[in-house]
Amino acid sequence: MKSSFQVALLVLAFAACTPAPPPVHYGFLAKLGNDTVSIESVSRSGNTVVSDEVDRFPRVRTRHTVITLDSTGAIRNLVMDIETPSEPANERNRHVTAEVTNDTVHLTKKDETGTKNYSFATGGTLAMAHIPQMYSLTDLYFQAALKRADATKLPAGDSIHIRQFYIDREFDRFPLHSGYVKPTGVNKAEIQHDWLAGYGDATFDSAHNMLTYNGARSTYKIEVTRLTDSVNVAPIGKQFAALEASNGMKQLSVRDTVRAAIGAATFVIDYSRPLARGRTLLGNIIEYNNVWRTGANAATQFTTSAPTTIAGIKVPAGSYTLWTFPREKSVDIIINKETGQWGTSYDRSHDLGEKPMTAETVATPVEKFTLSIVATDAKHGSLVMEWGTFRWAAPVVVD
Repeated sequence: MKSSFQVALLVLAFAACTPAPPPVHYGFLAKLGNDTVSIESVSRSGNTVVSDEVDRFPRVRTRHTVITLDSTGAIRNLVMDIETPSEPANERNRHVTAEVTNDTVHLTKKDETGTKNYSFATGGTLAMAHIPQMYSLTDLYFQAALKRADATKLPAGDSIHIRQFYIDREFDRFPLHSGYVKPTGVNKAEIQHDWLAGYGDATFDSAHNMLTYNGARSTYKIEVTRLTDSVNVAPIGKQFAALEASNGMKQLSVRDTVRAAIGAATFVIDYSRPLARGRTLLGNIIEYNNVWRTGANAATQFTTSAPTTIAGIKVPAGSYTLWTFPREKSVDIIINKETGQWGTSYDRSHDLGEKPMTAETVATPVEKFTLSIVATDAKHGSLVMEWGTFRWAAPVVVD
């Protein structure tokens, strides 16, 4: 009979002779309408994940990342090298490491300007990395949460709480934030976190690998698909960087200001201008029977220097926000007295009024959402909203 020591040696010898499983190759493609926002090539062998990715949100960044997971799918070590061509030379290349224990996240972020170190207590909560358009991280985020849901026999309707840490420079001033993953059906789940106004919806295979992600219920209307093989990311990154160098770094929805006058009254509209990007707008990007922010990002700000009537709503001189309520065959304009809020923070209790606008279909689509005020005489004009094939208008009368 073999001793326990001999058995242990045999087990170790067998393990040493057992080849590691071959790496699995896959990737993710994220699109906003017909425009590619990010693309990623991933190789995973056991608990080691290696990613090469490029995204433009809005700056172009290329990333090489190596991640080590524990048996629960949680990140234990992350090393990422980032190149951001549009940043100053001494900030262009960044090296980030994350060491995650059961109760702490230790981050080191280094470039030619120096090294910054951060430590955040997690309180024992699962901690995962978040980059808005790096979907291998979203995949791991979901996987770890769903494994925990399985292990704890999560009751139907409950969510798994996650603390998320950040990599990119614009998030350096922030500590950990909170995220929640809730299973919503067989191989389905939703995600919500502090930087996502709304919810993202994902589908999975039986091993919790993310197959699709859809941001239609959030501010980021991204559609993501899993690629079944690796992709050569480098030339795509060079192409994105060349376009950025030629055209400049641009927000996905550019902020713009409209200034107009009707007689002695002056008007200012400050708003974001999303692009159609080949998408179906009404009933899809702009939901029917829901309040729309009338643009993107922050709420659309409207200022009038004189008392005015818009679509029959009496508007004293001052600042407001503009909202709309589209239906399948009609649309209302809403003027709200609250200002400065994000575009998903609509509070009906501050409404000054809600009235119908005229709605028509135009033959030539408008690619960039456009607001304008058009004067017809010294007292009258129109507030016009155009995007895709719709044109909405409200009469304006200077009182």
